[in-house]
Amino acid sequence: MPRATILPPSLARLVNELSKLPTVGPKTAHRLAFHILNTHREEVGKLAQALLEVKDKIHFCRLCGGFTEQEFCAVCQDETREKSRICVVEHSSDIIAIERAGNFKGLYHVLGGAISPLEGISPGDLRIKELLARLDTPCQEIILATNLSVEGEATALYLTRLIKPLRIKITRIAHGLPVGGNLEYADEVTLAKAMEGRRLISDFGMRNADYTQHGHK
Repeated sequence: MPRATILPPSLARLVNELSKLPTVGPKTAHRLAFHILNTHREEVGKLAQALLEVKDKIHFCRLCGGFTEQEFCAVCQDETREKSRICVVEHSSDIIAIERAGNFKGLYHVLGGAISPLEGISPGDLRIKELLARLDTPCQEIILATNLSVEGEATALYLTRLIKPLRIKITRIAHGLPVGGNLEYADEVTLAKAMEGRRLISDFGMRNADYTQHGHK
């Protein structure tokens, strides 16, 4: 016979919902639930309102794909940004991580993920056509800032092959980020060093040749 829970149904539901959040295990979910339970109703109401508001108001920038409440995000609207340099990232949250580093003053382009045959994600599922369309305007450098994972490296290699014939300088972030690491979890100093240490794509070897030659195209 299954063991009965000692939590009241409403509290058990809250714990269950909190445990669905990334990096939140059962113990953390319980601590958060008890914290919310012991917080004044007014403060809990503010949290609930903020959650609903972010779902209602936040969408993706029409140009770069970053987070915004308007048609275009703050970066794309900023006339002081270097429009000749575009940093390509996997997710909108990566923009926030790089901006915290504070040393990149160009524009961004969000792919919406990375090529992953195992997960059924092909180049056609990413915002690659939108990126190529942006290269019609004067662009001097494309910075490939996809994650340093197998999928991120394969995506960078795929983009390199597409963009190289356009004779645009292509660089890849390098030093400071560990292999398999995600941008959104990196600290500001690490990201700053990675951006400063980016290298020409001609130096970006064919490390993923085996990956692409075994049916991963």
